[in-house]
Order: sequence, then C-alpha cells, then structure tokens
Amino acid sequence: MKHIVVAGTGYVGLVTGTCFANLGNKITCIDISEEKIAMLNRGEVPIYEPGLSELIQRNVQAGRLRFTTDYAEALADAEFVFICVGTPSGVDGEADLRYVRMAAETIAETMDHPLIIVNKSTVPVGTGDWVADIVTRKQPKPIDFAVVSCPEFLKEGSAITDFMNSDRVVLGSTNPDAAEKVAQLHLPLRAPIIVTDLRTAEMIKYASNAFLATRISFINEIATICEKLGADVREVAAGMGYDKRIGPHFLNAGLGYGGSCFPKDVKALEHMALVQGSHPSLLRAVMEINRDARRWAVITLRQLLGGSLDRKRIGLLGLAFKPNTDDLRESPAMEIGHLLRNEGAEVSGYDPVAMGGAARLHPDLRLVSNPYELAQNLDALLVCTEWDEFKHLDLARIKASMARPIVVDGRNIYDPQQMGRLGFIYRSVGRGQHNSPSESTLALPNDGKSTLLVEPNGRI
Repeated sequence: MKHIVVAGTGYVGLVTGTCFANLGNKITCIDISEEKIAMLNRGEVPIYEPGLSELIQRNVQAGRLRFTTDYAEALADAEFVFICVGTPSGVDGEADLRYVRMAAETIAETMDHPLIIVNKSTVPVGTGDWVADIVTRKQPKPIDFAVVSCPEFLKEGSAITDFMNSDRVVLGSTNPDAAEKVAQLHLPLRAPIIVTDLRTAEMIKYASNAFLATRISFINEIATICEKLGADVREVAAGMGYDKRIGPHFLNAGLGYGGSCFPKDVKALEHMALVQGSHPSLLRAVMEINRDARRWAVITLRQLLGGSLDRKRIGLLGLAFKPNTDDLRESPAMEIGHLLRNEGAEVSGYDPVAMGGAARLHPDLRLVSNPYELAQNLDALLVCTEWDEFKHLDLARIKASMARPIVVDGRNIYDPQQMGRLGFIYRSVGRGQHNSPSESTLALPNDGKSTLLVEPNGRI
C-alpha cells in the first residue's frame, strides 16, 4: 500500500484518487475549497460521473480514502503527490497555471521529507521544469524531490472505466527512479507504460486531444458538404470507419466538441505554437469549424422560423456538453442558447442531470422538469445532447404539444423517415437527402400520415 496525496478534487482529482484507493492504496484528497471538502466528508459528490459516488463511499468506508484542506496533515507520510488542479484558458488561449503554481508552492513550503510530485493536470510543454524550479525556490530548506509528468486521458461520462482500463500510461521525467516508482503504481492496470522525457509526455497529451478534436471538426466539415450534395454523413462515417487506418471513433457529426478539455487544449496548443513562431493553420481551422457547428443550428432555426427568431419559443433538449455528465463548460447548448436569446428568442431547456448547474450559471434560461413540459407550445425543438432517454421519447406526444412541429436534431439521434411520417419538419446534421421538407415547400398536415418526398436509398 502506497500513501498518495491528490491535490484537487475536480473530475481528474476525484477519479484519480478514488481509483488509486480502489487499487488498495491509501489516498488523501486535498483541496483549498472548504466547501467541496465539507461536501465530500458528508458523502456528497460535487460532480456527476457515473459510478463515482458509489466508489467513493466504498473506499471511504474501507479507510483507504479521505478528504482534507490541510496540506501538512496530508503530506505527513506521503510518498507521492499528484497535482490535479484546473488549468482554464487565459485571455489569449494560454493555459492559466495559477492553481498549479499555488499547489507547487504549498507543497514546497509544507513538505518535510522526499516526495515524488506528479503533474496530472493538463499543462503546457515545459511546465514540469517550471514546477521543479518553483519547488526548489520555495522550500524552506533543501529536500530531495522529483517531478514526473503523468497526463490524464479520461473521458467525462466514462472516466472510471477509462482509468481502470487505460489504453496507455504516459510518464515523463528526468529522474528514471522516480518514473519507475510511478510506473509501479500503475502496474495493476495492466496497461502499456510509455516513459519519455518531461516535455514529450506533456506534448503527447496536447497532441492527442488536438487530434481527436480534429476528427470531430473533420466529420462536421464533411457533414456540411454532404448536406449540399444530398449524401448522408452517418453512412459516410460508417463507411470510413471500417478502414482500419481510420476507425469509427469520434466521427459523429453534430454541434461540435465542448467540455473542459478539447476547447482549452486546442487553444493552448495554438498559443504555444504561435509563441514559438509556428503557424498552426490546422488548429485554427479545427476551432473555426467547431464554431460553425453552433452557427449552423442558429441559422437553420432562423430559416425554418421565417427568417426571424424574435419572440420565437425554442427548447433546448439537453444542456450538458455530452451525455453522462453534468459539465456545462463550453457546452454547445449554452452557446447556442446565448446566440438565440441575442436574437430575441424565448429559450427554455431540460437536461437529466445538468439542471442545477444551468440554474446557477444561466439564471436567464427557463428550465423545465421533463422533455414533455419543454415541448409545450414550442415553435422549435433543438436536440443538443444525445442522452439515451431522448432517443426513446414519445415523439407523437412531443409533436402534439408543440405550436409548430419543427425539430432540429443537432446530434442525429432520430430517424428522418420516422420524423417525416409523424409530421415533423425535421432537420439534422449532414443528412440533406434524408431531411424532411420545410414549411415553405410542403404543408404538413397534423394527421401523422405525412411522408418524405424523397425515398431513402435502397440497401443491399
């Protein structure tokens, strides 16, 4: 059993600490927020992540996991301290390292025996050296330490599974012995372990996230072309995905990427490139296409609603940036809602788990208790998050409740033919040949018997 301190109780910190505890280690999670630590000590989890609450409870009861705000108490007999604090975007897209600095300084001022300091937060290339300099300067007296970079590759909504079934563990350090000890912590995961220098490990994280964001923007660019040419982007993506060189993942056209990682990491990598005199044209295109995905939703709604959104009642089905999380950071729904309100629309929303955060962050957004209440008297419904429960709604009931049967499906979760048969005016992403006609080309009766003008392609 190793004693590990985890600094930061956000997504990465809580999952990292809890999973290491579940592997049999003694874990102390520390945070400067007394409110968050008080919540955790009451058995309340400040974030939504499937399975996390139960795993925390199990390991707290087993005596392997505890929470505190006291660095001296936490570090008393620790061998490792993982820095898992936030690194939000700064004014120019650079990573804001204030919390990393605070953690490094406090560790330096508090430690009284040798430690291995592990950077788990996503940090710019060179941060490992910077942290080492901070610790050296801030120590009251010289004490041996080593810095290891161990970037995280967790997906919100499946973070526990991602940790316990890692594709790989990446470690970077100038100290081979320290890297070996951190590698030993990860051996129970039976994942490939890659050991590099500090800067290469930090770059692997940024390059990985930038590549995944690029895949999302690429398929959204293809979706735009499919829309013009009458092809179905879902079938295009499926056909591409069977190629082993490409694979099927991250090829779902929609409203673009969001959350706490992709947006800020692509911006930060662009900033790092610019500072070094590079010209990150591809990264800029990735970000622009992502912005266009949001604009597509607004433009489509405006067209379907007669050219103006003023006083139109529009519902957002889903608020979190992806399913199985309550994270609203860089959420497409939140950005689109803001754009719609700027054009005079009356916007309401519903999400299975993100309502509390939406109420705190967006008090001007009208929130309702379920999808059917959301549909009442709407002029248009916009699907923003592909929650499973949305795929099984009583769509006939939804249509009967709406003032106009307009659905813009930003996640392609519904079947266009079914939507046409139900009498919806339906738009989806990159499925131009399969979208139902608009009011301007076809008056759809409310008898639920309307069909599409274009028959679906035959299949072998």
